[in-house]
Amino acid sequence: MTDSGLVSLLIPAVGGQGGGVLSEWIVEAAALDGYRAHGTSIPGVAQRTGSTTYYVELVTDRDATEDPAFSLYPVPGALDVLLAPEFLEVGRMIEAGFVSPARTTVVCSTHRLYTIHEKTATGGAIYPRERLDALARATARRLVAFDALSVARERGTEVNAVLLGALAGSGALPVGVAAFRNAIESRGVQVASNLKGFEIGLEMARAAAASSGTMSGPGANGGVSGTPPGSPDSTESLRQRRVRRDFAADLGALPDAVRGVVEHALPRLVDYQDAPYARRYLTRLRPFAAREAVGAIVARHLATWMTYEDAIRVAQAKTRASRFARIRGEMRAGDAVIEVTDYLKPDLDEIWGILPHRLVAPFARWAERRWPHGRPTLGQHVRTTTVSGYLRVWLLARLRALRPVSWRAHAEHGRIDRWLEAVERALAWDEALACEVAQLARLVKGYGDVRRRLAALFDTGLALALSAGEIEARRRAGFAVSTALTERFRTLVLEGPDGETRAAALAAAANAHVAAGDLDGLHTLVTRSAAGIG
Repeated sequence: MTDSGLVSLLIPAVGGQGGGVLSEWIVEAAALDGYRAHGTSIPGVAQRTGSTTYYVELVTDRDATEDPAFSLYPVPGALDVLLAPEFLEVGRMIEAGFVSPARTTVVCSTHRLYTIHEKTATGGAIYPRERLDALARATARRLVAFDALSVARERGTEVNAVLLGALAGSGALPVGVAAFRNAIESRGVQVASNLKGFEIGLEMARAAAASSGTMSGPGANGGVSGTPPGSPDSTESLRQRRVRRDFAADLGALPDAVRGVVEHALPRLVDYQDAPYARRYLTRLRPFAAREAVGAIVARHLATWMTYEDAIRVAQAKTRASRFARIRGEMRAGDAVIEVTDYLKPDLDEIWGILPHRLVAPFARWAERRWPHGRPTLGQHVRTTTVSGYLRVWLLARLRALRPVSWRAHAEHGRIDRWLEAVERALAWDEALACEVAQLARLVKGYGDVRRRLAALFDTGLALALSAGEIEARRRAGFAVSTALTERFRTLVLEGPDGETRAAALAAAANAHVAAGDLDGLHTLVTRSAAGIG
């Protein structure tokens, strides 16, 4: 609290989180409880490229006669309460210097809404939750943090109402609990739902204060019972247990590091296709299972690759009963009629990718020559809550029986086999190199033009790793250069479009050194690239 008798509170929010309503509740509650308060907002860019901040100041002396001089903006290092509806916003405010270890109480939700950069980057660009948690613990005077989004969905309420209750329960403001309830009621909008959320947040914050004073981490809602709408039901859990029981002997023969991955992979593979398809996965994995470091990488990426997203898989996902249950739960529709319209835009490769390879291969080769940089698309809107719309998508999902002989399966599994052969060859040379060759599978992702572009870069990286490895195998001086080259190529591609251009340039220069048998020049090239030179 400031020496002037003011309490300052900052709400950093993004579009659709109810930050404006939350700040109005706080100002209204303060007024109802006899405190003078003032709130302002600074709009930002929506959709996670920026945030709108709401700033509230409250005079703690009800009997003060002088008019207070409220500030319109928060002052770094002089903030009493940070109320954040999303976890990364806590990091933003800490970076901006608003949070003080000697002063600031942080009340926040630990769920994430990913930024544009996190969603568009080719590689794993998601900011580590563990770092955010450690940062919040180190810089906050007191931390009250839990997954308010999960709580709200489980209980059929709103995140901002749950956080308002957590704020009241934290005692960071002098406003009474009854005043917060009255503020919700005075707005007259979804009063019952918002009051329910308020009471949940209030009890969670009070329980945390009674136990340790701090509640933190994604699992802080462990005391909340119930299953979120649309989450896997007991039938799905039984199916997963049945799959693991059927493959128990195979799982028991695997090393621990590999088994942990395969246990999750097998139910997914059976759901994607069938049990023989899962057996094929195990057969492919077997040559690498004994070498845990390589085996764990291959197990993970092989399972992901073998469950590639095609039109059949999309149809499977869109016609699941759990999907409609989840949508109904999120919309809180109750018994009301809901309408779901799916926007689909498959390109030619995705359309004939589900058809038999022998039938469409000539057309596919012609299309690749005709449209080398992008195939025509067929946009359509399908109302999957109507009988005709649902049947269209449901019948598409039934084409799963044709998937093993489809054009897409022929292309994907051919590339998978080349990748596995390359990993096995690299493993005969050096385990570290084999791990990097296995990691190249991370490059094969996305849809349409993006997938075609990344698949071409994957082919380039695979050939580059093997050709560089061949030179080092002949020299018998270790495989440090080919390992570093493969790792650098992968890293560049995963940085996004600019990195892809640099990766292609690196591959061209590296191939020139490989053709000349210049291992020293290749080493220099990789070192300069890693240092950002050239």
